Amino acid sequence: MASSSSTLSRLFRCSRARHANRSVAAVGSRKPRPVPSPNPMRRPDQGVEEVVGDLFNERDLHRLVSRFKEASACRRFRSKHRVYEVAVQRLAAAGRHDGVEEILEDQKRYGEDIAREGFAARVIGLYGKAGMAAAAEETFRQLPSLGCCRTALSFNALLSACSAAADPERIDELFRSIPAECPGIAPDKVSYNILIKSMCRRSDLDGAMCLLEMMEERGAEPNLITFNTLLDGFYSHGRFSDAEKIWELMAQKKCQPDVKSFNAKLRGLVLGSRTTEAAEIVERLPGMGLRPDTFTFNSLIKGHCEAGNLDDARKVFENLTKNGCRPNRETFETMVPRLCQAGELDLALSMCKESISRKCCVTAEILQEVADSLSACSRADDAEKLVKLSWLKNYDEMSVRMPSPSAAAAVATPESA
Repeated sequence: MASSSSTLSRLFRCSRARHANRSVAAVGSRKPRPVPSPNPMRRPDQGVEEVVGDLFNERDLHRLVSRFKEASACRRFRSKHRVYEVAVQRLAAAGRHDGVEEILEDQKRYGEDIAREGFAARVIGLYGKAGMAAAAEETFRQLPSLGCCRTALSFNALLSACSAAADPERIDELFRSIPAECPGIAPDKVSYNILIKSMCRRSDLDGAMCLLEMMEERGAEPNLITFNTLLDGFYSHGRFSDAEKIWELMAQKKCQPDVKSFNAKLRGLVLGSRTTEAAEIVERLPGMGLRPDTFTFNSLIKGHCEAGNLDDARKVFENLTKNGCRPNRETFETMVPRLCQAGELDLALSMCKESISRKCCVTAEILQEVADSLSACSRADDAEKLVKLSWLKNYDEMSVRMPSPSAAAAVATPESA
């Protein structure tokens, strides 16, 4: 604890030095400056939060790794799940898998934590999010030597990590081999659901159905997650008749569908250019006691946009907000390009700003298209403000640029067509 406390104190001093320019007592002063009394309104964990905030803002990845390892010495820091996820995602996106490994392997030094299966499962899962399935497996196999008892919890974390890392061969092999190697581990319904989802992602829908049968034979009763995964798989591949069999099976087992069940059907209908049928289902949902969510409305918006019915898409967007839902990245990425192409630049610009403010930012390509279109319509000031706003919100200056006269002239707008 003493080591942890001193490490955290050093971090706090570094963090505060970055945020405040404090005067220093003159060298040779006879009396030390009095230490100010602690703020009675300060939260007990405010220092940890300050360090976390600094790590979120750290742009130098080498420094991020070193500071993260130093902060990990504090037990309270190790309970901050989000900062781990963000750090791993940033390093992985930059191709710094060595940095991911350095951070996560360092966590194994903390025996009391790594001996807890929940903490170990987090480390395994983070390796999966970084696309490092082999490291996730190695960590799982190390757990007994680290004093951690393995159960279905860490086994499922390993399966999820392999699924997240898009390593289907490994997940299939581990599903077979681990229970045989470790008699204390038996696949549960969560294990089966992970593997079924993996099979649906790789379009092995027949294999997923076989696994459903195996699941029931071995006493792992399928649940709503199982059925929704299969519905999504079948509808995404246009296999409506097989999807109907899943609905029948749900009825037999008295498994009540939720809005996700119907969202799977909506996506299938929209993929088949059957948006009118999808809209009729959405109208019936409240009568079933189900409330449409953002994904429900997104399916309709996509269907209307692809059919060229921008007015209908706009009405669905308005209903989305009226129903207490929040637009997400998919909403904006579907709407903004169509609005831009239709010359409705005011609404396209407004949606770009809203997406940035909601931190569900559209791609840099979409922002660039809007900026170029604004510039082409003699709205250079609006284009410049949008680009500068994007730079303030973590877009790279190379990915979103100030429109050049030649780029603006090349944009085909309704006015110039």
